[in-house]
Amino acid sequence: MNLNPFWSMSTNTGRKRSDSEEQSGLQSSEQLQRASPSRPSFGKKQLPSIPKNTVPITKPASPAAAAQMVNGTHASYGPFYLEYSLLAEFTLVIKQKLPGIYVQPSYKSALMWFGVIFIRHGLYQDGVFKFTVYIPDNYPDGECPRVVFDIPVFHPLVDPVSGELDVRRAFTKWRRNHNHIWQVLMYARTVFYKINTMEPLNPEAAVLYDKDVQLFKSKVVDSVKLCNSHLFDQPKIDDPYAISFSPWNPAVHDEAKERMFSHKRRPEDHHKGLQVSGLSWVKPGSTQPFSKDENPS
Repeated sequence: MNLNPFWSMSTNTGRKRSDSEEQSGLQSSEQLQRASPSRPSFGKKQLPSIPKNTVPITKPASPAAAAQMVNGTHASYGPFYLEYSLLAEFTLVIKQKLPGIYVQPSYKSALMWFGVIFIRHGLYQDGVFKFTVYIPDNYPDGECPRVVFDIPVFHPLVDPVSGELDVRRAFTKWRRNHNHIWQVLMYARTVFYKINTMEPLNPEAAVLYDKDVQLFKSKVVDSVKLCNSHLFDQPKIDDPYAISFSPWNPAVHDEAKERMFSHKRRPEDHHKGLQVSGLSWVKPGSTQPFSKDENPS
């Protein structure tokens, strides 16, 4: 009978066993092997196995074949890597806490994000602009994501027909691990506060801003009113995660408003941003700060 290496090693060390002891030991070992389930391997976590019909790529013979390899990652792992990258990007967006910007990935595709920008001051004050972010399917190795407004905003850098914002001027070449989607969102907000008329997508808006600011302001006001008038329209894309607004309904919104205003700070937040009352000056010629008398006479 062939013994496994570990068993052979243990029988060769120490005293020599009798034939009866050896036989009983072998029987016990065989019974344990039949009764005990196989132990799972607790090695390092690995990616899912490569599909059977996929042939590992060693040396791509053409640019088309080279495209199947992304940074040394097998093409079959592409969807997993893309999903991880987009999840990391959305986590960064949350951590940045971008002012006046809200985004939500699509339910149907992680490559499409719905968003809205609230403009608080400036020429586009009170503007509420809904938009969609389109992310390349080879992200983060492709071109920069695209930003398209639901309704074209009157702006030098927004296409008056498609509503697409000129993002490429800020990200001429998308660099992985350096550029991030939150930067694109921040850029989309900044263009409404700092107007740039160089190489515009809307030449009319650029000319008016440079030569007739009052007429430009008038058209901006009309554009803001137009966008806000369609604020309660149903989303253009049928998706349960698309951002939509509804008119104020006291039966629905009053309770939520009351909860927000009555929210109590956590104990550790009590002293954050609050002025501390009491005496903060020192008596001349002394190093002891003044304090209130605990036991006034």
